[in-house]
Amino acid sequence: MATDDTDAPTLVVPESVREEILAHAREGAPEEICGILAGSRGERGPETDHHDDSDHRDDTDDSDHRDDTDDSDHRVEAHHPAENAAETPRTRYEIDPREQLALLERIEESGREVVGFYHSHPAGPPGPSATDAAQATWPGRSYVIVSLGGEEVSVGSWRWTGEEFVAETVQFVDEDAT
Repeated sequence: MATDDTDAPTLVVPESVREEILAHAREGAPEEICGILAGSRGERGPETDHHDDSDHRDDTDDSDHRDDTDDSDHRVEAHHPAENAAETPRTRYEIDPREQLALLERIEESGREVVGFYHSHPAGPPGPSATDAAQATWPGRSYVIVSLGGEEVSVGSWRWTGEEFVAETVQFVDEDAT
């Protein structure tokens, strides 16, 4: 489920990653599956209303200190499946803190950053639930949801602002385009 809103932030996902996440969701059903998306969080485009002080930056990497409500493009380069450690995995997802730390270290060691997270709704809606919003903790990151509940499988993504989810455009691309 990709949107056509050109003002929305964009999540660029290789087709192979999409297929692997869909396979993970199908194999995990009827329980929710989850994982972390790694890649790069791009710079804001020139058409945004945000102040861009890129000419005044020093040589330090401030990618982790970027405005958490950024509307820049995110590019997924890899996904890291995680075990769903929730007490009720049919209706919730949770990544065990130790596993999450290990995955975050692996992402950092690979030179990538956390772009976002993914999980499935095996029988639920194609969008974020109230529980998803209550448990979201990474502002400025993408939250991909695979919905298996309708007639067709859908993949959508929302950017967490710290207060709400904002729909973002999902662009599936061939490997060479990422």
